[in-house]
Amino acid sequence: MNILVINCGSSSVKSEIIDTITGERLLEMNIQRVNESPEIQIDGGELISCKKTGHKAALDKAFPLLIEKSRDLNISAVGHRVAHGGKDFDEPIEINDEIENIIDNLSSLAPLHNPINLLGIRKAKEYFKEIPHLAVFDTAFHSTLPRRAKTYAISNELASKYDIQRYGFHGTSHEYVAKEAAKFFHTDIQEQRIITCHLGNGCSIAAIEYGRSVETSMGMTPLEGLAMGTRSGDIDPGILTFLMKKEGWSPEELDQILNKKSGLLGISGSSNDMRDIIQRAGNGDDNARLAIQVFAHRIRKYIGAYAAVMGGVDMIVFTGGIGENSPMIRHRVCQRLDFLGAIINDDKNHDLKLSKTQPNAEFSWNHSKVKLLACKTDEQLSIARQSAKLVEKTKVNSIPPIPVAISARHIHLCKETFEELFGKGATLTEKKSLSQPGQFAANETVKVIGPKNSFETVRILGPLRSKNQLEISRTDEFFLGIDAPIRESGKTGNSPGCILEGPKGKVQIRDGVICAWRHIHMTPQDAEIFGVKDRDVVDVKINSKERSLTFGNVLIRVSPKYKLEMHIDTDEGNAAEISRGATGALVDTDGEARLTKKKLR
Repeated sequence: MNILVINCGSSSVKSEIIDTITGERLLEMNIQRVNESPEIQIDGGELISCKKTGHKAALDKAFPLLIEKSRDLNISAVGHRVAHGGKDFDEPIEINDEIENIIDNLSSLAPLHNPINLLGIRKAKEYFKEIPHLAVFDTAFHSTLPRRAKTYAISNELASKYDIQRYGFHGTSHEYVAKEAAKFFHTDIQEQRIITCHLGNGCSIAAIEYGRSVETSMGMTPLEGLAMGTRSGDIDPGILTFLMKKEGWSPEELDQILNKKSGLLGISGSSNDMRDIIQRAGNGDDNARLAIQVFAHRIRKYIGAYAAVMGGVDMIVFTGGIGENSPMIRHRVCQRLDFLGAIINDDKNHDLKLSKTQPNAEFSWNHSKVKLLACKTDEQLSIARQSAKLVEKTKVNSIPPIPVAISARHIHLCKETFEELFGKGATLTEKKSLSQPGQFAANETVKVIGPKNSFETVRILGPLRSKNQLEISRTDEFFLGIDAPIRESGKTGNSPGCILEGPKGKVQIRDGVICAWRHIHMTPQDAEIFGVKDRDVVDVKINSKERSLTFGNVLIRVSPKYKLEMHIDTDEGNAAEISRGATGALVDTDGEARLTKKKLR
């Protein structure tokens, strides 16, 4: 499928027609210096000048040229990059008048980006009328942030009134390079803890735990986090009120200072381009040296913090203009990460050159426990592939409803632990069979003791397993006094433990306490019908007697031993008022890309 991708930025426009199967660029068009003297270039040809300035004039000149050049390319859809999706959008979506209005209303959260993105959308719809236009949001990948990561410490009333929370940005890039890193090292992204560093004129870091973004440095706006080309990044809010009083600045003037005159430009006093700053530092410019030191220090600080958030890290990935091309910055960031097990190979780091034929390069030593990788990001290709998946039509009528079951707290035990609790040679006895073939609720129960409280009778589910795993809800977690992560069943590493008490003894398990990631069991035949594969992530719309709602981030588990059924915990069931007999319908999948089961025009 051929997708036209349009990335309408504040001073330039990048457009490419991409074959989503091969990744080949069939046609490229770039517009530079949009606000000064726009120049249009198609496929590296001659520069075409535009007499009028501004995006509207430039696009009115460029789009007819693009149409003429692409007549034989059979464009299936137009994918638009949109900076801010707010709470409304956690997936790509087809653009209609209502969606345009929502994007417009979100402009206050991304004033430098959303208005220009929207202008590009409206202009493109004038020229490409007969094909769907789709929005892919920078914030969507970070919609999986847990509440503790997305919540600011302000009053709930204000946060709710103005939708104030951490949204994160560069999501398309973070998602793309994390998947590329997992492929490069021949591993499953859902087995890895990855820190991705997108370093360009705008910079952000993300903590990606088992395929899901769980922390990111940018916040409600792209201003938070790292020091950037012209953005301040993290700053004491007291400084802002102090300067407004001292300098008499208006909110608009302060916004300009923080977004346009700070960061590397503010510290160096000369440039926001890292290449220029490095050159000036080499010539003895102390301000340039300080800018480099602050820049690298902030990145290293976030890496350490995110390793702590995930309980460790397996890969650290550098991307973006600086991350891909500056060995000095990679060296300065990584030189003191040995304590994490990340050991830089300076020769590899200095010599690596990324290209289309070599988009990834490792620069850690072979014995480094944490892999270091430079990765050429390709947000355009990611947007194209997400758009193509959205265009794919699905035979909705042939898809069966998914039964929904609520899982109460329960525990799985290994044979050794079970015998310590119930005696040598004890066996697990069946109380009743469960919906999943071969599984049963046992007569035996255990007492679970946490730091704060305990549960007297937690049912053991059989048969016995190879490792211990206690599955609880968020309410249970706070009651016990345990900070349990949301995990896929079986992924108990770096999770807390607890004390178990049975009729024959007590056992302290070191890990295994989790809040189960909501999931769907299905057979390979079911997976084929739904168009998904094992460990994809989907959205499911629940149809209940009391209410209808959509659960996001539902994990797919595929095995011939399974029976089609979605499992959620008691908190989720109660909050959704789900009654017996409720069913769900698949809305969206997120494997290599996203697939939305809705018909496009």
